[in-house]
Amino acid sequence: MLRGIRPLLRGSTYSGALFAYCGALASLPLLPFAALPAVVWPSAPEGVQFALTVLVWSVLIGLIGLARTTRRVLIACARRMLAVPLPDPVGDERRRAGSPPGDGAASSTAPGADRLRTPLWLLSHVALGWAGAQLSILLFVAGLLLPGGWAGAEAGVSVNGWSMRAESGWQSWAAALCCLLLAAVLCLGVTYALRWLAPRLLGPSSAERLALAAERERVLAERNRLAHELHDSIGHTLTAATIQAAVAGEMLCADPVAARAALRSIEESTRAALEDLDYVLGMLREEKAGTAPARTLADLPELLDRLRHAGAVVEPELSGDCAQVQGTLSRAAYRILQEGLTNALRHGAGGPIGVKVAAAPDSLELGVVNRTGAGSGTGPGAFPTSGHGLHGLCERVRLLHGEIEAGPDGPEHWRLAVRLPVRLPA
Repeated sequence: MLRGIRPLLRGSTYSGALFAYCGALASLPLLPFAALPAVVWPSAPEGVQFALTVLVWSVLIGLIGLARTTRRVLIACARRMLAVPLPDPVGDERRRAGSPPGDGAASSTAPGADRLRTPLWLLSHVALGWAGAQLSILLFVAGLLLPGGWAGAEAGVSVNGWSMRAESGWQSWAAALCCLLLAAVLCLGVTYALRWLAPRLLGPSSAERLALAAERERVLAERNRLAHELHDSIGHTLTAATIQAAVAGEMLCADPVAARAALRSIEESTRAALEDLDYVLGMLREEKAGTAPARTLADLPELLDRLRHAGAVVEPELSGDCAQVQGTLSRAAYRILQEGLTNALRHGAGGPIGVKVAAAPDSLELGVVNRTGAGSGTGPGAFPTSGHGLHGLCERVRLLHGEIEAGPDGPEHWRLAVRLPVRLPA
């Protein structure tokens, strides 16, 4: 309880009361329109005219609360003046993320009773503002006038015929102090009421919470995918470029033509990696990135050529019509082979690297086999590794409903085998 009251006493009490009073003042321009029933029906009893005026006034305030702009403004003001942590409406979050409006569960508007929460907040805001403003002003003025009896001010209490009045002297000062304390407590109460109502009426509804959770899940999945893309592309490029640079250095004098070919391969592979890096960084910064580098199985010959320029012996085994593999499956297959070949370069102990791609009508089989150090699983020139590559491969294959096997294949070889369905299960 004290933890909830302490922030109010640190300054948000007065800003919250000011927020309530400003809400009351902002409703004043609607009062002439609300008084039209009394003008049209002047013969009605005063009580009826007052009730009609209040009813029309409430309806006008509620209609203003139905506007989306009103909700955004109220949330921003409540965050600033009430110190309540309120998230932006779901539609604003999606527009900032660049998602299309009305995409699946994360719709920007909630039907039914959820749309009435903002008008209800606005009515509560105005009602608390008017009640708090009138009572606190009355108590404050009484606290100023009672001590000296100015303007003939006096305080009294009457209950069932028993009455007590504060005479001049200490009684009037005590009554004034009580009035000022009540005014401060009233400000505290109005602020606390608004702080209690804000999360319930301006905060996200159950449907909006589900939409926000789905949006966060989508963003995290997209960033995870980009991290895999970055790992696969940059990791492969650095591995191949390091080996190619070593080859170029050794052959610079003995075979300048081969050295120049290795340097050209470094240039081509690093340029491709820079494109991938620019795209991924643009997505992570939530900028409007360019077209994603769409490397597919059609780019596999270029990948194998870069490996050969690095001095690796590649033995491809291609069967079936790889052109029938399109879209996401083709891009994922390229990245899987790229990661497998990168691992073969990092941990291989020389010897040929076998690459298998078998495209069937209902499945796509991928494989990479390389020689390792004698029973060690890594070659003598192994690169340091983070261990994320195999984990990322398993996750990518799992998302595609495929199967993966990775491990020793005999005493001196390491084998990666992946089987992906061409038609995903419904």
